[in-house]
Amino acid sequence: MHLTVCEPTAMSTAMDPPREVSYPQSSCGTGDSVASLDDVAVDFIANESSEESAGEREEEIGANTELTNKLTDILTEQPTHTETVSAQRPDSLSLAMAEPERWTSRGDGEVNLRMGESGFAAEPPVTVDQMFKTAVERFGSYTALGWKEGEQMKTMNYQEYYQACRTAAKSFLKLGLERYHGVGILGFNSAEWFISDIAAIMAGGFAVGIYTTNSPEACQYLAENCKANIIVVENHKQLQKILQVQDKLPHMKAIIQYKDALKEKRPNLYTWAEFMELGRDESNTQLDDIIATQKPNQCCTLIYTSGTTGQPKGVMLSHDNLTWTAFAVGRHVQLTEATKSQEIVVSYLPLSHIAAQMVDIWVTMKVGGATYFAQPDALKGSLVNTMREVRPTAFMGVPRVWEKMQEKMKSVGAKSSTVRRKVAVWAKGVGLKTNLSKMNQNGAMARTPVNYRLAKKLVFRKVRKALGLDRCTKCYTGAAPITKDTLEFFLSLDIPVYELYGMSESTGPHTISLPNAFRLTSVGKLIPGCETKIHSPDQEGNGEICFWGRHVFMGYLNQADKTEDALDAEGWLHSGDLGKHDDNGFLFVTGRIKELIITAGGENIPPVPIEDAVKEAVSLVSNAMLIGDKRKFLAMLLTIKCQVNGDTGAPEDELTPEAVELCRKLGSNATRVSEIAGGRDRVIHAAIQEGINRVNENATSNAQRIQKWIILDQDFSITGGELGPTMKLKRPVVMKMYKEQVEHFYKEVVTPSTPDNSLPPK
Repeated sequence: MHLTVCEPTAMSTAMDPPREVSYPQSSCGTGDSVASLDDVAVDFIANESSEESAGEREEEIGANTELTNKLTDILTEQPTHTETVSAQRPDSLSLAMAEPERWTSRGDGEVNLRMGESGFAAEPPVTVDQMFKTAVERFGSYTALGWKEGEQMKTMNYQEYYQACRTAAKSFLKLGLERYHGVGILGFNSAEWFISDIAAIMAGGFAVGIYTTNSPEACQYLAENCKANIIVVENHKQLQKILQVQDKLPHMKAIIQYKDALKEKRPNLYTWAEFMELGRDESNTQLDDIIATQKPNQCCTLIYTSGTTGQPKGVMLSHDNLTWTAFAVGRHVQLTEATKSQEIVVSYLPLSHIAAQMVDIWVTMKVGGATYFAQPDALKGSLVNTMREVRPTAFMGVPRVWEKMQEKMKSVGAKSSTVRRKVAVWAKGVGLKTNLSKMNQNGAMARTPVNYRLAKKLVFRKVRKALGLDRCTKCYTGAAPITKDTLEFFLSLDIPVYELYGMSESTGPHTISLPNAFRLTSVGKLIPGCETKIHSPDQEGNGEICFWGRHVFMGYLNQADKTEDALDAEGWLHSGDLGKHDDNGFLFVTGRIKELIITAGGENIPPVPIEDAVKEAVSLVSNAMLIGDKRKFLAMLLTIKCQVNGDTGAPEDELTPEAVELCRKLGSNATRVSEIAGGRDRVIHAAIQEGINRVNENATSNAQRIQKWIILDQDFSITGGELGPTMKLKRPVVMKMYKEQVEHFYKEVVTPSTPDNSLPPK
């Protein structure tokens, strides 16, 4: 959900005859001293681009002698039951053929649910409407949604939320929404986005999120694929994408724009107010009849994969996929229900992604939490303002968000006075040591060290407050791998960032790290009711990670062949990821099968660990991509940390302040990427080579050493095409874009034994 949400791979092994597989079984007055960190946090919010229980009372630290001396030393629910056919998990992998009821590629199809006999897996299945009704009954007057209009915060309670969804559902029906047809939603997170999503489901259609960065052609593909009758857009900019391709969308009947005034009137184009008015006085009979026929094992939502390996596939998620996963996650991470203490989240990640939907819509609804919407420019700087105002109790960030936060804090911290830096360094050292000790003791410590209590008072609390995380007991990361360096940075500030792992095809999370059960670089342990199998493990225990549980998707819409590639004969979902368990049952993702580099000498090399090692060894590096499949040696493409255009998200030539500071320390006056790329700055070139040499010294074999590298003229980005919507590297695209540089690596000009070379950019 790292919730590495990644699409499964069509692997040859998935289609091989079933075989016996060995796998581990897992159950399912000091303000001046800290001003620099405080300021850093504030500065991050202005420029950002891309463990205590909720009710814990803050420890009071008196001005006792011990603390004074230390400071001196430093400075010198039960849902409605619905009868459903269930499929038990097979005890072995010896079945000869798949049961067709376990998956479907038909939009109107039904599947057998992977029910268990006890525990989480035995929870009675419910539809989205049933779960929502239960939430209304229990939390009707509690705030469900919140958003800013100008300077004023507007809210909607659960009763109002549910009624708005019903009204919108009736409007969809009046506009001609047909059963099992899509409602595309193209825009930034908002109450209207949520209402459109749930209303589409209530009305018997499919909720279909569309990435806001999609081109008109990409929007057309999704709309065609799901036979969208209606498309909901945020504003004029997104409207134009649909208008450009509307003649190629035979199923489309209406477009609704939910923000800003319409710039022109067109047939079948509605404002949000006009749209809601359509269903306001309509009879409830038709809607109620449709809702009454819905079953938990039917499709209600389509999540389209990012298309890093071809055209996006429509991941069909059932009512039970959503409602059961929301139940299991909420219970597993011990979220509190609103009647005790309301959970608060901030919605800002793309809702076309299952991670954001699961956290912002479904899990929050299940416990009666409140979702507040960030501003559309959240990742251009305003997110922290929302965070400080809302003060979430749980926060989910993709790795790039945490990395940008880290970069800004380090950049400003470097400009602080000697005293402030000294306090910050001391506090971070104490924080890291204490939290690592707590981690190794599974969250239990006999006695909290005095140093830690002092660091908390002087530094940690103020940093959390500046970031809007002072009430946040659950900080998560997912959707892509995160580096150990970033995890340790936040751990040193007493902000443990817990990794999630899963994929669109598992309705989000499969494993989750918890305060009393986490390890750095591990993606945690299983959600109860789910199971993991490591398929065909090697001598070190590495094999393909496979999933089982009620969170496993129904199939890919209209793509039976792709579905059979992803689900084996026994119904296990093959992730395409490589991983292994440690002795304590923690799962570690070690690579991706399709990304695995197999050298000309036959050695299998996962690229991510080497790429992460280079980024850690050379702080100037923003992105690194290892090359070497079917080649005689490894090479690497590197990019340098640079400023990002606030409007377009495109990388610019100017270095980030942190990068400029690093250059100064190395003795370089470079302020632009163009002054460094292609080996133009000998000082920086030598520093990068030195870092790569250190990485090579730790290589497990000569074949895993980086022999050549090049600094590219610009960083990777979504707009450039090198990164997907969740910031995952699109390796085939990069290989095609930089084919000339890659081929240059392997011209017989310099021998692989002399790595001290870089090549000119295109």
